[in-house]
Amino acid sequence: MFLSLNFRPARLSVVIDPIERVERVTIMQTGSHTRAERRTSATSWLCRDDFDRERMLDMEERVQPVRRRTFMILAFAIACLSPWVGWWPLLFLIPVSAFFSAADLFMPRVERPEHLMFAAWIGSELAIAGAVSLEGGPHVAALSWLAIPVITLSSRFSMRGVVAGVVIAGALVLAVAFGVDASYVLQQPERVVAPLALILSVAVLSTPLMRSDIQHRSDAVIDQLTGMLNRKALGVRVHELAQQSEITGETVGVIVADLDHFKHINDTCGHTVGDAVLKEVAYLLRKQLRAFDLAYRLGGEEFLILVPGSDLDHASELAERLRESVCAEEVGGGVTVTMSVGVACSPPGARFDYAEVFSRADAALYRAKDLGRDQVCLDGELAVPVLA
Repeated sequence: MFLSLNFRPARLSVVIDPIERVERVTIMQTGSHTRAERRTSATSWLCRDDFDRERMLDMEERVQPVRRRTFMILAFAIACLSPWVGWWPLLFLIPVSAFFSAADLFMPRVERPEHLMFAAWIGSELAIAGAVSLEGGPHVAALSWLAIPVITLSSRFSMRGVVAGVVIAGALVLAVAFGVDASYVLQQPERVVAPLALILSVAVLSTPLMRSDIQHRSDAVIDQLTGMLNRKALGVRVHELAQQSEITGETVGVIVADLDHFKHINDTCGHTVGDAVLKEVAYLLRKQLRAFDLAYRLGGEEFLILVPGSDLDHASELAERLRESVCAEEVGGGVTVTMSVGVACSPPGARFDYAEVFSRADAALYRAKDLGRDQVCLDGELAVPVLA
């Protein structure tokens, strides 16, 4: 199914494909600002940058309904097999379900959602390990179930997260096996070797498959000039924020920014300088953002920033910092540029309606242009255009 969004209600209507956001494996750019931008992006040991985080959030949104169906299938299987194996598998199924439900609930509210998701992942491994220990440890084939959560590591986290997950899963296999019956393991080492080999094989096979998929689709959601996310990535994020706002009731700020007189820069300095200006402005914008604020290039010299959990006052403060950071620096080898900005915000307690909020932010941007440019205008402000 396709998701249709009007990203410029007054001037342009586009259809956005609901594709997955993907990791930017390699940003094919040169220059000191590009390298600096990667150092200042919202990094953590689990997500190298915003693109990793976007991919994790998108994957989690897709996995949620599948995970619920999986839990229902497992619960049905446990009920059917209870006369033979008992009800002990519920000792891991119920806690695992609770861990991921809590993570889904609180992820929209935390600055580093990957930490919460990894904690839920560890909780699922611990629950499986505890249940298998109670049932017999190395004496039961269920010890290999510790490999199941490893399948999802490469789809959510960076290589460091995958390595950490494999180490944790392997350590739990050894702890359960030797902790329950060390002498049996020494007599039957295959009881430990087989689960460990399965864990490593799952991690090794899933990682290149995911990287190949990411490599082939990365260009679809990355603006090649600035390294920012583009309109297609925006379509998925908008849908995600709309769903989150229904749960949290939090507002979402929308900032629309447009460089002033950019055509004059291209005409007088050339398109090479114009491209350099856009790259460096993108870098300056991203430096001012939090981990979960995301910037997009809408096209040309226009940028958009989504600010989850922000009211109009906070979004306007951020917009002013963005404007000041751009006009305070010489970019493109000595060019001084200014930027006009429009800001709007969704009402608290309501579902985020991107098209409606964007329309109001866009109207505020036009007021900033009419008032003489190089300023921030807010949704609902009354203004009289400056006469030439």
